[in-house]
Amino acid sequence: MKTNAIRINNYGGPEVLEYCEVELPELEENEARIKHTAIGLNFIDTYHRSGLYPMDLPAGLGSEAAGIVEAIGNDVTSVKVGDRVVYTGRPPDSYSEKRNFDADQLVVIPDKIKDEQAAAIFLKGLTAWYLLRKSYKVQSGDDVLLYAAAGGVGLIACQWAKHLGARVIGVVSNDEKAMLAKSNGCDDIILSDENIPERVKELTDSIGVGVVYDSVGRDTFFSSLDSLKPHGILVTFGNASGPVDPFAPAELAKRHSLYVTRPILADFISERENLVEASNELFDLVSSGVIKISINQRYPLKDTRQAHIDLESRKTTGSTILIP
Repeated sequence: MKTNAIRINNYGGPEVLEYCEVELPELEENEARIKHTAIGLNFIDTYHRSGLYPMDLPAGLGSEAAGIVEAIGNDVTSVKVGDRVVYTGRPPDSYSEKRNFDADQLVVIPDKIKDEQAAAIFLKGLTAWYLLRKSYKVQSGDDVLLYAAAGGVGLIACQWAKHLGARVIGVVSNDEKAMLAKSNGCDDIILSDENIPERVKELTDSIGVGVVYDSVGRDTFFSSLDSLKPHGILVTFGNASGPVDPFAPAELAKRHSLYVTRPILADFISERENLVEASNELFDLVSSGVIKISINQRYPLKDTRQAHIDLESRKTTGSTILIP
Protein backbone atom coordinates (compact mmCIF):
# COMPACT_ATOMS: atom_id res chain seq x y z
CA MET A 1 0.00 0.00 0.00
CA LYS A 2 1.26 3.47 -0.89
CA THR A 3 0.61 6.83 0.74
CA ASN A 4 1.78 10.43 0.34
CA ALA A 5 4.14 11.75 2.99
CA ILE A 6 6.90 14.20 3.80
CA ARG A 7 10.42 12.76 3.82
CA ILE A 8 13.93 14.11 4.43
CA ASN A 9 17.08 12.57 2.94
CA ASN A 10 19.45 15.11 4.49
CA TYR A 11 19.42 17.45 7.49
CA GLY A 12 18.96 21.15 6.83
CA GLY A 13 16.45 23.95 6.41
CA PRO A 14 12.87 23.70 5.13
CA GLU A 15 14.21 23.05 1.63
CA VAL A 16 15.07 19.44 2.59
CA LEU A 17 11.36 18.61 3.08
CA GLU A 18 10.08 16.51 0.17
CA TYR A 19 6.44 15.60 -0.54
CA CYS A 20 6.46 12.17 -2.14
CA GLU A 21 4.79 8.76 -2.42
CA VAL A 22 6.04 6.12 0.02
CA GLU A 23 5.32 2.46 0.73
CA LEU A 24 3.27 1.74 3.85
CA PRO A 25 4.56 -1.40 5.62
CA GLU A 26 2.36 -4.32 6.64
CA LEU A 27 0.77 -4.00 10.08
CA GLU A 28 2.59 -5.52 13.04
CA GLU A 29 0.57 -7.48 15.62
CA ASN A 30 0.43 -4.53 18.06
CA GLU A 31 -0.19 -1.77 15.51
CA ALA A 32 -3.13 0.11 14.04
CA ARG A 33 -3.27 1.83 10.66
CA ILE A 34 -4.54 5.40 10.86
CA LYS A 35 -5.89 7.56 8.05
CA HIS A 36 -4.92 11.05 9.14
CA THR A 37 -7.49 13.84 9.15
CA ALA A 38 -5.35 16.55 10.80
CA ILE A 39 -1.64 16.75 11.65
CA GLY A 40 -0.07 18.89 14.34
CA LEU A 41 2.96 21.09 13.62
CA ASN A 42 5.42 21.49 16.50
CA PHE A 43 8.77 23.16 17.01
CA ILE A 44 10.36 19.82 17.81
CA ASP A 45 9.75 18.90 14.15
CA THR A 46 12.32 21.52 13.15
CA TYR A 47 14.86 19.94 15.54
CA HIS A 48 14.40 16.58 13.79
CA ARG A 49 14.66 18.23 10.36
CA SER A 50 17.82 20.19 11.21
CA GLY A 51 19.59 17.27 12.87
CA LEU A 52 19.61 18.83 16.34
CA TYR A 53 17.79 15.65 17.38
CA PRO A 54 19.43 13.11 15.02
CA MET A 55 17.54 10.29 13.29
CA ASP A 56 18.42 7.57 10.82
CA LEU A 57 17.98 8.97 7.30
CA PRO A 58 15.94 8.95 5.17
CA ALA A 59 13.19 9.70 7.66
CA GLY A 60 9.68 10.99 8.11
CA LEU A 61 8.74 13.93 10.30
CA GLY A 62 5.95 14.86 12.65
CA SER A 63 5.06 13.73 16.16
CA GLU A 64 1.31 14.31 16.42
CA ALA A 65 -1.86 13.63 14.41
CA ALA A 66 -5.52 12.68 14.59
CA GLY A 67 -7.36 10.31 12.30
CA ILE A 68 -9.53 7.24 11.80
CA VAL A 69 -8.43 3.68 12.58
CA GLU A 70 -8.58 1.74 9.27
CA ALA A 71 -7.15 -1.59 10.40
CA ILE A 72 -5.68 -3.24 13.50
CA GLY A 73 -3.18 -6.00 14.20
CA ASN A 74 -4.17 -9.30 15.79
CA ASP A 75 -3.06 -8.35 19.32
CA VAL A 76 -4.78 -4.96 19.47
CA THR A 77 -7.51 -4.44 22.09
CA SER A 78 -7.12 -0.75 22.99
CA VAL A 79 -8.81 0.60 19.83
CA LYS A 80 -11.08 -0.72 17.08
CA VAL A 81 -11.64 0.00 13.39
CA GLY A 82 -13.59 3.22 12.96
CA ASP A 83 -12.38 4.89 16.16
CA ARG A 84 -11.33 8.52 15.97
CA VAL A 85 -7.91 8.63 17.61
CA VAL A 86 -5.04 10.97 18.35
CA TYR A 87 -1.42 10.25 19.22
CA THR A 88 1.99 11.69 19.85
CA GLY A 89 5.34 9.93 19.91
CA ARG A 90 8.17 8.37 17.97
CA PRO A 91 9.19 7.45 15.42
CA PRO A 92 8.33 10.75 13.73
CA ASP A 93 6.08 10.10 10.72
CA SER A 94 2.81 11.94 11.25
CA TYR A 95 3.47 14.13 8.17
CA SER A 96 1.64 11.59 6.01
CA GLU A 97 -1.79 10.66 4.76
CA LYS A 98 -1.65 7.27 6.51
CA ARG A 99 0.70 5.50 8.90
CA ASN A 100 1.02 2.50 11.21
CA PHE A 101 1.45 3.17 14.94
CA ASP A 102 1.62 1.35 18.27
CA ALA A 103 -2.05 0.91 19.21
CA ASP A 104 -1.37 1.22 22.95
CA GLN A 105 -0.16 4.78 22.34
CA LEU A 106 -3.42 5.80 20.63
CA VAL A 107 -6.10 7.70 22.54
CA VAL A 108 -9.75 7.72 21.48
CA ILE A 109 -10.94 11.28 20.89
CA PRO A 110 -14.00 12.26 23.01
CA ASP A 111 -17.18 13.12 21.12
CA LYS A 112 -16.99 16.80 22.15
CA ILE A 113 -13.51 17.22 20.62
CA LYS A 114 -13.05 17.65 16.86
CA ASP A 115 -10.18 15.99 14.99
CA GLU A 116 -8.54 19.34 14.21
CA GLN A 117 -8.70 20.34 17.86
CA ALA A 118 -7.18 17.04 18.97
CA ALA A 119 -4.32 17.29 16.45
CA ALA A 120 -3.68 20.91 17.36
CA ILE A 121 -3.56 20.38 21.10
CA PHE A 122 -2.41 16.85 21.92
CA LEU A 123 1.40 17.15 22.02
CA LYS A 124 1.30 20.78 23.13
CA GLY A 125 -1.39 20.07 25.72
CA LEU A 126 0.43 17.06 27.15
CA THR A 127 3.58 19.18 27.25
CA ALA A 128 1.71 21.81 29.29
CA TRP A 129 0.46 18.97 31.51
CA TYR A 130 3.90 17.61 32.36
CA LEU A 131 5.25 21.14 32.86
CA LEU A 132 2.51 22.37 35.18
CA ARG A 133 1.49 19.12 36.87
CA LYS A 134 4.69 17.07 37.02
CA SER A 135 7.90 19.08 36.53
CA TYR A 136 6.79 21.78 38.96
CA LYS A 137 3.32 21.32 40.40
CA VAL A 138 1.76 24.75 40.14
CA GLN A 139 -0.27 25.83 43.16
CA SER A 140 -2.67 28.68 43.71
CA GLY A 141 -0.72 31.86 44.43
CA ASP A 142 2.44 30.83 42.57
CA ASP A 143 4.24 33.33 40.35
CA VAL A 144 5.38 31.65 37.13
CA LEU A 145 7.40 32.93 34.17
CA LEU A 146 6.60 31.42 30.78
CA TYR A 147 8.58 32.02 27.60
CA ALA A 148 6.87 31.98 24.15
CA ALA A 149 3.58 32.68 25.88
CA ALA A 150 1.79 33.26 22.56
CA GLY A 151 3.01 30.00 21.00
CA GLY A 152 1.23 26.67 20.81
CA VAL A 153 2.35 25.35 24.20
CA GLY A 154 2.35 28.85 25.67
CA LEU A 155 -1.31 29.65 25.07
CA ILE A 156 -2.39 26.33 26.57
CA ALA A 157 -0.04 26.65 29.54
CA CYS A 158 -1.19 30.23 30.21
CA GLN A 159 -4.82 29.16 30.44
CA TRP A 160 -4.05 26.05 32.48
CA ALA A 161 -1.77 27.85 34.95
CA LYS A 162 -4.37 30.58 35.39
CA HIS A 163 -7.00 27.89 36.08
CA LEU A 164 -4.69 26.50 38.78
CA GLY A 165 -4.58 29.91 40.44
CA ALA A 166 -1.13 31.07 39.39
CA ARG A 167 -0.02 34.55 38.43
CA VAL A 168 1.35 34.14 34.92
CA ILE A 169 4.10 36.39 33.56
CA GLY A 170 4.53 35.76 29.84
CA VAL A 171 7.48 36.56 27.58
CA VAL A 172 6.64 37.39 23.94
CA SER A 173 8.40 39.05 21.02
CA ASN A 174 5.97 41.82 20.03
CA ASP A 175 2.86 43.77 21.02
CA GLU A 176 0.50 41.68 18.89
CA LYS A 177 1.61 38.52 20.65
CA ALA A 178 1.36 40.33 23.97
CA MET A 179 -2.33 40.99 23.36
CA LEU A 180 -2.89 37.36 22.41
CA ALA A 181 -1.12 36.06 25.52
CA LYS A 182 -3.06 38.44 27.76
CA SER A 183 -6.34 37.30 26.27
CA ASN A 184 -5.37 33.71 27.14
CA GLY A 185 -4.57 34.17 30.81
CA CYS A 186 -1.29 36.08 31.15
CA ASP A 187 -1.44 38.58 33.97
CA ASP A 188 1.71 40.45 32.95
CA ILE A 189 3.81 40.62 29.79
CA ILE A 190 7.54 41.09 29.26
CA LEU A 191 8.87 41.71 25.75
CA SER A 192 11.81 39.50 24.81
CA ASP A 193 14.09 42.49 24.10
CA GLU A 194 13.64 43.84 27.64
CA ASN A 195 15.84 43.00 30.62
CA ILE A 196 13.80 40.00 31.73
CA PRO A 197 15.22 39.44 35.26
CA GLU A 198 14.93 43.15 35.99
CA ARG A 199 11.29 43.24 34.87
CA VAL A 200 10.51 40.06 36.83
CA LYS A 201 11.89 41.64 40.00
CA GLU A 202 9.81 44.77 39.35
CA LEU A 203 6.66 42.66 39.02
CA THR A 204 7.36 40.51 42.10
CA ASP A 205 8.55 43.11 44.63
CA SER A 206 12.19 42.04 44.08
CA ILE A 207 11.42 38.44 45.06
CA GLY A 208 11.46 36.57 41.73
CA VAL A 209 9.25 33.74 40.51
CA GLY A 210 8.97 30.22 41.85
CA VAL A 211 9.34 28.57 38.46
CA VAL A 212 10.48 29.48 34.95
CA TYR A 213 9.29 27.45 31.96
CA ASP A 214 11.92 28.12 29.29
CA SER A 215 11.56 26.76 25.75
CA VAL A 216 14.19 29.08 24.26
CA GLY A 217 17.33 27.39 25.57
CA ARG A 218 20.82 28.81 25.18
CA ASP A 219 20.01 32.52 24.83
CA THR A 220 17.78 32.77 27.90
CA PHE A 221 19.29 30.25 30.32
CA PHE A 222 21.01 32.68 32.68
CA SER A 223 18.23 35.24 32.41
CA SER A 224 15.89 32.49 33.55
CA LEU A 225 18.11 31.63 36.52
CA ASP A 226 18.31 35.30 37.46
CA SER A 227 14.49 35.54 37.44
CA LEU A 228 14.01 32.87 40.13
CA LYS A 229 13.51 33.38 43.83
CA PRO A 230 15.63 31.33 46.28
CA HIS A 231 15.05 27.58 45.84
CA GLY A 232 13.21 28.27 42.56
CA ILE A 233 13.06 25.78 39.71
CA LEU A 234 14.06 26.33 36.09
CA VAL A 235 12.27 23.92 33.78
CA THR A 236 14.14 24.06 30.48
CA PHE A 237 12.16 22.18 27.85
CA GLY A 238 13.13 23.52 24.44
CA ASN A 239 16.02 24.70 22.28
CA ALA A 240 14.61 27.42 20.02
CA SER A 241 17.93 29.30 20.24
CA GLY A 242 20.04 26.15 20.49
CA PRO A 243 20.89 23.75 23.32
CA VAL A 244 22.02 25.12 26.66
CA ASP A 245 25.81 25.22 27.02
CA PRO A 246 27.49 23.31 29.87
CA PHE A 247 27.50 25.32 33.11
CA ALA A 248 29.05 25.04 36.56
CA PRO A 249 26.70 23.85 39.33
CA ALA A 250 28.10 26.74 41.40
CA GLU A 251 25.92 29.02 39.26
CA LEU A 252 22.92 27.52 41.08
CA ALA A 253 24.48 27.91 44.50
CA LYS A 254 25.37 31.58 44.14
CA ARG A 255 21.78 32.34 43.12
CA HIS A 256 20.42 30.94 46.39
CA SER A 257 20.18 27.19 45.91
CA LEU A 258 18.26 26.91 42.64
CA TYR A 259 17.13 23.78 40.81
CA VAL A 260 17.25 22.97 37.08
CA THR A 261 15.39 20.15 35.35
CA ARG A 262 15.27 19.08 31.71
CA PRO A 263 12.18 16.84 31.36
CA ILE A 264 10.75 15.19 28.24
CA LEU A 265 7.17 14.14 27.65
CA ALA A 266 7.96 10.51 26.83
CA ASP A 267 9.10 9.83 30.39
CA PHE A 268 5.70 10.84 31.75
CA ILE A 269 3.46 8.88 29.36
CA SER A 270 5.48 5.72 28.68
CA GLU A 271 2.83 3.63 30.46
CA ARG A 272 -0.65 3.58 28.90
CA GLU A 273 -2.37 4.33 32.21
CA ASN A 274 -0.35 7.56 32.54
CA LEU A 275 -1.07 8.51 28.93
CA VAL A 276 -4.80 8.02 29.47
CA GLU A 277 -4.74 9.93 32.77
CA ALA A 278 -2.99 12.90 31.18
CA SER A 279 -5.23 12.83 28.09
CA ASN A 280 -8.40 12.74 30.19
CA GLU A 281 -7.29 15.73 32.25
CA LEU A 282 -6.45 17.67 29.11
CA PHE A 283 -9.64 16.83 27.24
CA ASP A 284 -11.79 17.58 30.29
CA LEU A 285 -10.37 21.10 30.46
CA VAL A 286 -10.95 21.60 26.74
CA SER A 287 -14.51 20.20 26.87
CA SER A 288 -15.40 22.42 29.85
CA GLY A 289 -14.06 25.55 28.13
CA VAL A 290 -11.21 26.15 30.57
CA ILE A 291 -8.71 25.71 27.73
CA LYS A 292 -9.66 27.25 24.40
CA ILE A 293 -7.79 26.10 21.32
CA SER A 294 -6.45 28.67 18.87
CA ILE A 295 -5.82 27.07 15.46
CA ASN A 296 -4.42 30.15 13.76
CA GLN A 297 -2.73 28.54 10.73
CA ARG A 298 -3.68 25.69 8.38
CA TYR A 299 -1.51 24.41 5.52
CA PRO A 300 -2.00 21.57 3.03
CA LEU A 301 0.46 18.75 3.75
CA LYS A 302 2.22 19.43 0.45
CA ASP A 303 3.00 22.97 1.69
CA THR A 304 4.88 21.83 4.80
CA ARG A 305 8.00 23.72 3.71
CA GLN A 306 6.14 27.03 4.00
CA ALA A 307 4.71 25.98 7.37
CA HIS A 308 8.25 25.40 8.68
CA ILE A 309 9.47 28.71 7.27
CA ASP A 310 6.64 30.59 8.99
CA LEU A 311 7.10 28.70 12.27
CA GLU A 312 10.83 29.40 12.50
CA SER A 313 10.44 33.05 11.53
CA ARG A 314 7.94 33.53 14.39
CA LYS A 315 5.11 34.39 12.03
CA THR A 316 2.79 31.85 13.64
CA THR A 317 0.74 32.11 16.83
CA GLY A 318 -1.18 29.47 18.72
CA SER A 319 -1.48 26.10 17.02
CA THR A 320 -0.80 25.15 13.41
CA ILE A 321 -2.11 22.09 11.61
CA LEU A 322 -1.37 20.38 8.31
CA ILE A 323 -4.27 19.00 6.29
CA PRO A 324 -3.55 15.73 4.38
